Amino acid sequence: MPKVQTGLEVLLETPELIGGRKWALLANQAAVTADLDPARVVLPAGKPGLLVRLFAPEHGLDGVAQDMEAVADVRDPITGCEVRSLYGSTAETLEPAPQDLEDVDVVVVDLPDIGARHYTFAATMDWVMAACEKARVEVLVLDRPNPIGGRMREGGMVEGGFESFVSQLPVPARHGLTLGEIALILHRERHPQLELTVVPCREWQRRNWLDATGLPWVPPSPNMPSLETATLYPGLCLVEATTLSEGRGTTRPFHLVGAPWIDAEGLVSHLRALDLPGISLRPARFRPQFGKYGSEICAGVELGVTDRDSLEPVALGLHILKSIHDLHPGDFAWRSDPYEFVSDVPALDLLTGSAAARECIENGLDFDSLFESWRRSVEDFESRLDGVLLYHDSR
Repeated sequence: MPKVQTGLEVLLETPELIGGRKWALLANQAAVTADLDPARVVLPAGKPGLLVRLFAPEHGLDGVAQDMEAVADVRDPITGCEVRSLYGSTAETLEPAPQDLEDVDVVVVDLPDIGARHYTFAATMDWVMAACEKARVEVLVLDRPNPIGGRMREGGMVEGGFESFVSQLPVPARHGLTLGEIALILHRERHPQLELTVVPCREWQRRNWLDATGLPWVPPSPNMPSLETATLYPGLCLVEATTLSEGRGTTRPFHLVGAPWIDAEGLVSHLRALDLPGISLRPARFRPQFGKYGSEICAGVELGVTDRDSLEPVALGLHILKSIHDLHPGDFAWRSDPYEFVSDVPALDLLTGSAAARECIENGLDFDSLFESWRRSVEDFESRLDGVLLYHDSR
């Protein structure tokens, strides 16, 4: 028996939370029990009410679609239910259609998050909460541990004008919260008329990473193969804002950063001189099988986590971008294609929540003042968490 029970397993013990009502489920392939049984199988088997519909986030119900790949509505061969995709080809598909809630009394949400604001599952939950508030449908969130722990927060808040699907939440870039706690913030700040129930985990403490819970790691998306990848992701996702490869199309996504024109040894020497905590740096060459520079040999850096408690992934990601920008000013370029349905705001601004980080890189400034302002914003954010935090550490 694992040390920690997820909200899914608590609901299996208390099916009266659904009762005899008609319900829909927002989940994907990573929403499983400790025995790896899918939520969409075990919940209906417990016979709480009638499952009428499934909703799927980015990457689809089975987590096979790549990043920013539109997912179509399908019928689930396991349950026989229709699956409404909440990640289509336009931003309008992010919110459930009113007709998809007309025959639903409660929407159950079970989405394994990874602790970063720009990982889109919590934003999908926000859209579902908005639609359910308008439709007067209850939302029941089945909580799970934050896999990268609940103590550490990093990055700034989102400034006005920089909101998007990857900058939708009023939390820092690395937020240190669970999905249920984010739901409570959204209920308080955005959806006060929504009937919301959060089913907490049992026995989780904020200091515990996923590998201390007894729960299995199931990749929640195609390029999130391990807990170590999730540890790096809050900062290494920033590479998406450039023409650099972030390692998609390899077995080491978000551990590899590179391009065909990079001097790998020079880059690693430059990064090592920064004495960044908690990380190992190795000159690397790799060939993505798809994505940026597909089938081309790239040079760059391979990252390994040596001390996850001291690692600052957001700072790390920005230092890597700045180093490559400074070492290769003629080749470095920002992404010009639309990013998560937005084409008129630079992708890095969306990911970091303001133009400040990009302007530091472009103008040759260090990050000291920016990081200090972020620390202050995190302190202010933490001062407003009363009534939100569901978990604490025992002495």
